[in-house]
Amino acid sequence: MQKDDAKLELPNKEAVELAIKHGTLGQPVIDIQQLGHQGYFTFDPGFMSTASCKSAITFIDGDNGILLHRGYTIADLVQNSSYLELCYLLMNGELPDQTQSDNFSSEIRQHTLVHEQLRNFYSGFPRSSHPMAILCGVVGGLSAFYHDSLNIDNPEHRHIAAMRLIAKMPTIAAMAYKYSIGQPFVYPQNNMSYAENFLHMLFSVPAEPEERPDPILVNAMDRILILHADHEQNASTSTVRTAGSSAANPFACIAAGIAALWGPAHGGANEAVLNMLEEIGSENNIPKYIARAKDKSDPFRLMGFGHRVYKNFDPRAKLMQETCYEVLNHLDLLDDPLFKLAMKLEKIALQDEYFVEKKLYPNVDFYSGIVLRALKIPKSMYTAVFATSRTAGWVANWLEMLGQPPLRITRPRQLYTGHTQRPFVPIDKRT
Repeated sequence: MQKDDAKLELPNKEAVELAIKHGTLGQPVIDIQQLGHQGYFTFDPGFMSTASCKSAITFIDGDNGILLHRGYTIADLVQNSSYLELCYLLMNGELPDQTQSDNFSSEIRQHTLVHEQLRNFYSGFPRSSHPMAILCGVVGGLSAFYHDSLNIDNPEHRHIAAMRLIAKMPTIAAMAYKYSIGQPFVYPQNNMSYAENFLHMLFSVPAEPEERPDPILVNAMDRILILHADHEQNASTSTVRTAGSSAANPFACIAAGIAALWGPAHGGANEAVLNMLEEIGSENNIPKYIARAKDKSDPFRLMGFGHRVYKNFDPRAKLMQETCYEVLNHLDLLDDPLFKLAMKLEKIALQDEYFVEKKLYPNVDFYSGIVLRALKIPKSMYTAVFATSRTAGWVANWLEMLGQPPLRITRPRQLYTGHTQRPFVPIDKRT
């Protein structure tokens, strides 16, 4: 047995040697692939102790509050980069030089428009439709319009599909919002930055003089996009990889990721923060809700505090907090009742012994929900903004998976707990 092997004793069988593999960072993993040949599988609900793939894109150290994209800290990227530069980094593994950055941005601009017939998709939805329902349908429908980029074995096709998805997602999301409020669609302006163009398409009205979005708000949106661009093998990214493992087309894979993100346990956290603040209603009610949060028998939870992965603090939170206060101060909203309530709740929770002991610090969703409200983006659009941002991570993981042949379809096993084989009884003899 090699020094870095584990030895597993199985009943009535010879011991199995399992290789221990080490990445460049993080915990070692035990390669259990050969267990199946011994008639055994592992049981790991939620895959919390299972590495499902090899990836060089994003690394998270939840115990120490570290988030790296291709080796760069999230703080360095937020403070010195842009969303499109991060997209390039996630897809290509290195930061672009000036020429590469210009060419990448230019190529994105070539794909911001959507096919005019896609407008008909929107008219088929009720005006009351949730934007995520529209995103699922429209993004999945892109495969019907862009036949020239569906061959996943062709690297050029994969590249074009990736660029189209990143470029068109803000347009599709903004159109979903405009449709929901009965306003005409606003076409993208390719003389604007990615975040600026997104805000332009969300809030411009053709009948009014066109104004460029406020630079402070553009910077805030760019930060939101960067901070949500990728987060390792989360539920939606794993869903994209699972769909991609069947050789599904890229638009179907991203639509699958959108569907997974829509779940309130995943992409709906910042919306849940605003719902919670509205439920609390007043600073006078904070002590009562703090007490409820501490009561294990009470289903109420303080949304936006703590994180499933980060057991210490969310490294994105401080960066989003800075943007939060910058936006509130710029828009003169520090005295807004809901924002004052949020800041009071933040202060109490950070000083409360219970929350400090359990390290339930405010996470990125707590602050991003507040910023999105300040930007006048409705709660129904929060997850759509998240999907727009996370498209970069989904695309990067999809490209990485296809670049690591052979492509193996995802096929988890199960612990079967149903009936054993039994005889069929005719209906007239059943009692």
